[in-house]
Amino acid sequence: QVQLVESGGGLVQAGGSLRLSCAASGRTFTNVLMGWFRQAPGKERECVATLNWSDLSTYYSRSVKGRFTISRANTKSTLYLQMNSLKPEDTATYYCALSSYSEIYRTSERDFHSWGQGTQVTVSS
Repeated sequence: QVQLVESGGGLVQAGGSLRLSCAASGRTFTNVLMGWFRQAPGKERECVATLNWSDLSTYYSRSVKGRFTISRANTKSTLYLQMNSLKPEDTATYYCALSSYSEIYRTSERDFHSWGQGTQVTVSS
């Protein structure tokens, strides 16, 4: 049973930065895909970034490209999302997720089978 636990959310002013973490446990991670999704009130959940655990290839949505960076720790099963130049429209609950697929362009939430509980990010103007 895979367990994903996010942390690092909070309240930040526009232009500021936050780093989200996702601690993963319960399996060995090889050639799988992990992603960060977000969901704002009244909106659908959207994928903002994915990472192939083995070859470190990445995908970013147009809305965050150039501002967010997805990465993983080298020695432990932790996924990160560094968020810079935050905007009020980045306000959402952020979730990490695990997929059995490996292609970084698998951005539908249906492609991911395990989810964390979410962490709230609020960006004030």
